[in-house]
Amino acid sequence: MAVKQNLGQSQQQKQIQKLAMTQSLQQSIQILQYNVEELQSFLKQKELENPLITVSVADRSTSQSSSQSGTQENFLEQVAGTSDQSLFDYLLEQVHLTMRETPLRGLVLFLLDYVDQNGYLGLTDQEVEDKTGADSVAVLDAITLLQQLDPPGVGARDLRECLMLQTENDSQSPAMAYLVLEEMFNQLVDRKWDVICRKLDLTMKDVQEIFDYIRTLTPTPGAAFNTEAPAYVIPDLIVEVENNQIHITQSKSAKPQVHFQKRYFNQLLTQESQEVTDYVNEKKREFEWISKSLQQREDTILRVGRVIVEVQEDYFLHPGSDLKPLMLKDVARKLHLHESTISRSVNGKYMITPNGTFELKHFFSNAVGNDESSDGAQESSDSVKSKIKKIIDAEDKTKPISDAKIALTLAKDEINISRRTVAKYREGLGIASSSKRKRFG
Repeated sequence: MAVKQNLGQSQQQKQIQKLAMTQSLQQSIQILQYNVEELQSFLKQKELENPLITVSVADRSTSQSSSQSGTQENFLEQVAGTSDQSLFDYLLEQVHLTMRETPLRGLVLFLLDYVDQNGYLGLTDQEVEDKTGADSVAVLDAITLLQQLDPPGVGARDLRECLMLQTENDSQSPAMAYLVLEEMFNQLVDRKWDVICRKLDLTMKDVQEIFDYIRTLTPTPGAAFNTEAPAYVIPDLIVEVENNQIHITQSKSAKPQVHFQKRYFNQLLTQESQEVTDYVNEKKREFEWISKSLQQREDTILRVGRVIVEVQEDYFLHPGSDLKPLMLKDVARKLHLHESTISRSVNGKYMITPNGTFELKHFFSNAVGNDESSDGAQESSDSVKSKIKKIIDAEDKTKPISDAKIALTLAKDEINISRRTVAKYREGLGIASSSKRKRFG
């Protein structure tokens, strides 16, 4: 009986240990997956839960060196450069400053609640009437007042109206642009320019000018405003090039320090309580696990960064060079790690470079070769996209080159991909088809 009991206790203890190891592994994986801000938030929470832990985070303004500090600060300003005022607050402020307290003003304030983050009004005139009990004239007046607010285009019900409002607000817009949008919007989108010319007595050059102007307008006038606090990106790695040598280091801002309160730990152990002893030992083990996981996180991200720098050396040494093919499995094989570990190491992690600041996964790209197989010369998909863009940029705009001809041009450089793949890459670059790129005069 005693033997069975001992066996049962032993099995239970093993299960508890196995569960603890599983939970520890899952938490280590989670720490690797966190970006810098999420990691700092996680550690601050642990600091609140564990009396033996204190966390210190480097000030974002702390310089790595004069050049690195400047790069980092400029990037943070760029990331946070959008307005930290919401579109709703901006519109509300204008209403309070420009409109007297009247029922019409109250109707405009009601409409503000239905303006989405892109600046569009999400209600029809009839829906406004049904919800407020206002008559059609008052609703029309209120919507007109809303649409006169800044930014131009706000309060539109659809894209056509949004572009019309911006055109109406711009004294430099082409003379017939508003009329074309109002009467021939679908024909303009479908590039049925000959129909527009006949209908409005315009030349192809006139329509081309109007089309080029409309492309400068924004389809999302509210996008410059944030609905929440601006996001800051704290880089994990810093790459510098000096004397044609590449140096990669970790950013101090990305390395929070976790400190163990040894004096408090020893003080708690002096208490003659097994419960307290068990508690502080558990909290000490948690500190040790966190310290180990943080070091593993830093080491893994730095190792991945070094492989990236090694493979993409030309990109860092020669600005403008294309990225070479690099896949997660390539790095995983090189570092003897699981591919999922590499994925967690590059998502949400950033690197400052002389070419700009990029998420680590920016440097990964599939290979493209003969019929996109492993035979023959291989280049990254980014490199092929770059070549396609250069071909299109150099084309005669009155006779745009087709996707099939682009494929033939690439084949001369031993890049054998199908017309369909060219079309996919072209669309990914946001470039229209040859029929829609054609210009007149």
